[in-house]
Amino acid sequence: MATRHRTTQEPPVDLPVGFNAWLLDCVPIADCKTCQSEWQRLNAAKELGDITEAAKHATEIRDHASGARR
Repeated sequence: MATRHRTTQEPPVDLPVGFNAWLLDCVPIADCKTCQSEWQRLNAAKELGDITEAAKHATEIRDHASGARR
């Protein structure tokens, strides 16, 4: 008799329109190599549809630009 496997992964959640824009909102410092590197990584992740990874880079840019991690 074949065993049926149940998936434990939930279906993806549809976030409200504009949520990703709010989540990824950041302004890199123009002449900062760290900010520019994180900006490139953010955009690459966004193009791949990996919003979680993109959000991590946006957070790094916000923290770095504000001096939160200095």
